[in-house]
Amino acid sequence: MTKNVGTIDRLLRVVAGVALIALAATGTVGVWGYIGVVPLLTGLISWCPAYTLIGLKTNKAE
Repeated sequence: MTKNVGTIDRLLRVVAGVALIALAATGTVGVWGYIGVVPLLTGLISWCPAYTLIGLKTNKAE
């Protein structure tokens, strides 16, 4: 897996993922909030399968 998620993109994904999971855990939103696991994981591993499919890359290091 080649990293295709850049630094700012990673930060936004992790923050959004944690926020959604926290909202779901506190009952503010329904169980759909646990979908925040997806952006959290893609941010942590710096790889997004959707980006691979459409040929997008926000990681400028490579």
